[in-house]
Amino acid sequence: MQIYPLQPVDYLVIGHLTRDLTPAGPRLGGTVAYSGLTARALGLKVGVVTACDPDLPLGEVNDLTLAIRYSDTTTTFKNIQTPSGRIQHVFHPAAFIDLSMVPEVWRNTPIVHLGPVLQEVDPKLARAFPNSFVGITPQGWLRAAARDGRVMFTDWPEARYVLETANAAVLSMEDVQGNEDIIEEMVSSIRVLAVTEGANGARIYWNGDVRYFRAPLTQEVDPTGAGDIFAAAFFVRLHQTRDPWEAARFATQLAAASVTRPGLEAIPTPEEVKLNSVEILP
Repeated sequence: MQIYPLQPVDYLVIGHLTRDLTPAGPRLGGTVAYSGLTARALGLKVGVVTACDPDLPLGEVNDLTLAIRYSDTTTTFKNIQTPSGRIQHVFHPAAFIDLSMVPEVWRNTPIVHLGPVLQEVDPKLARAFPNSFVGITPQGWLRAAARDGRVMFTDWPEARYVLETANAAVLSMEDVQGNEDIIEEMVSSIRVLAVTEGANGARIYWNGDVRYFRAPLTQEVDPTGAGDIFAAAFFVRLHQTRDPWEAARFATQLAAASVTRPGLEAIPTPEEVKLNSVEILP
């Protein structure tokens, strides 16, 4: 559903809404869902630019402002969690997203989050918002589909082009297959880089320094979306405070709480946001 006339928003997230196949049945997913709903939970007005088929149930995200290019298909994932990591298959990729899909009224949004899930976001968008804080979750630029649909790691030739003008990026060690050389290359191109490490928390690179933020112990029910929740919380808090250490503390706490609930129930509750917030001094 597209809503016109569109109003300005505080947080714009760009990427595919997805249909995630789970043992409990299909559910809505994608970085734009998890990050967009997290930004809304933090009190921001959220806009989403996406592509999907017109029959995709949008119940959980209908409170966000959606600019949709309707596609013949919706990007569909099947995730299998194993002791050695996640095995993922993708089916029916939806349409490519470029600047023509971004409404004019959203092109000066304070925070812009590029959140591809599978090569669907034009890398040129990283340089299309010169007046915005641009946050990147490059997961979808670091993976491609094999012929059988299995999602595999792939090189990211546009990495330097994208990262050099962004304000911050968040990715996981899983995204780079544990390759520390790739992390080091990215550090040289981005102002602030957050690397999440699952239950171990996150590390943050900034101004030639790196700090580690341990996650609190929780009972994991479903880790899906935790990285996207971390990213939105990190970008919002970093934009508010200009302090990557504080942003990491805040994001780590919310992401850790998120894994105790399945699917989009993982979005931070008002109580969790209040508990982990600290006063922002002028």
